[in-house]
Amino acid sequence: MSNNETAQRPPSVDALARALSAEVDLPHAVLVDCVRRAISIQPDDAAKVARQLCEQLHASLISEVINATGVLLHTNLGRAPITGTSGQRATSVEFDLQDGSRGSRHTAIASLLRMLTGAEDALVVNNNAAAVLLVLSALAENRGVAVSRGESVEIGGGFRVPDVMRRSGARLIDVGTTNKTRREDYEEACSTPDHDIAMLLKVHPSNFSVEGFVESASLRELASLPPVLAVDLGSGLLDSQAPWLPSEMRPFPTWVTDEPSVKQSIEDGADIVMFSGDKLLGGPQCGIIAGRSDLIEECAKHPLMRALRPGHHAIVPLQQVLLAYLDRTVTEDIPFWAMVGVRDDALAGRAQRIIAEAGIGEARVSSAVVGAGAAPGATLPSHAVVVSGDHVEQLRRAKPFPVITRVADGATWIDLRSVHETDDANIIDALLALKR
Repeated sequence: MSNNETAQRPPSVDALARALSAEVDLPHAVLVDCVRRAISIQPDDAAKVARQLCEQLHASLISEVINATGVLLHTNLGRAPITGTSGQRATSVEFDLQDGSRGSRHTAIASLLRMLTGAEDALVVNNNAAAVLLVLSALAENRGVAVSRGESVEIGGGFRVPDVMRRSGARLIDVGTTNKTRREDYEEACSTPDHDIAMLLKVHPSNFSVEGFVESASLRELASLPPVLAVDLGSGLLDSQAPWLPSEMRPFPTWVTDEPSVKQSIEDGADIVMFSGDKLLGGPQCGIIAGRSDLIEECAKHPLMRALRPGHHAIVPLQQVLLAYLDRTVTEDIPFWAMVGVRDDALAGRAQRIIAEAGIGEARVSSAVVGAGAAPGATLPSHAVVVSGDHVEQLRRAKPFPVITRVADGATWIDLRSVHETDDANIIDALLALKR
């Protein structure tokens, strides 16, 4: 064989894959695929290209990170962090332990939510968008749904109220104006025969707000009108009185007391409410529907329910979260409320200790936010470790856990309100690596 033929022979796929295994922690089959693609792209430098492809794939895998952004419910970082619940045993998700028959995945959850909110019954689906879709489909298909023009909004991920309405088969009936919608506007829609109003829908506007010359009809004002009164609460605060929080946190901040809540909405006359499980509730991603038992039954037997129901991976942690509310252990067992409950002076002390051990940065007062469209505009006092310059990329590559930060005023801010204290050591290691 000539030297020219040898030079043109493609590199050994298996040999390159085995060489990469020492650098990248991926299955051999994945490494082989990356090598083959690299050879097809650039055979003369396949090793380098394969390494880049492997690194890109590895970085795209969902993994644990340290949220040091100061956004407690960071949508891109999974919103509410939840404690580990995985195990090797099966779960009695649809098994009745009393008589050995088939059970319902909703029975226990519904009982806990009844105790916490006063709702007659409850149902769990994949997320809050699914909850809204199911409620509209089951209770208002081919009929009108009255929504204030000021609440016909688009929130994160392209969720538009008019679009979801169309997909459900219900007809959107706009009432009022963008800044002012009164009870009389809903009443007029109800009295118009062509509208055939089945439901009045109130929508949490998330990050959208209109200020100044504004007016909106309250739930109590609308409760006396004949159609079903439904409320998309979005953020999932169970009770604006927050009875689960310790006395030392009183008085509660207004982002808690002023946020629309499930319990108060039902007390004010809502027939059915929908909300997220992974926002202010502090649980896994899911959507919860709570309210009148007859309406919940209609939703439960709708054909969409089979497609929208969650698995045990959501039901089990949701159950643990609800039990923590009833057991008044929220600030110990639910990471979101633990972040909220950390004392400001404790954060300041942690910042000083991190700086002393890492030998880099300075402590500054910071402001954290709730995030995920919940309590828009609300801030929480915080403290941060601030390092001059932009180091977000280096910190994002930190081992064993990437540290996700933000840049402001020409410096990198590591906000400790959103970091559990057990990760302080990892923060220190990541900062030490900046000095090398």
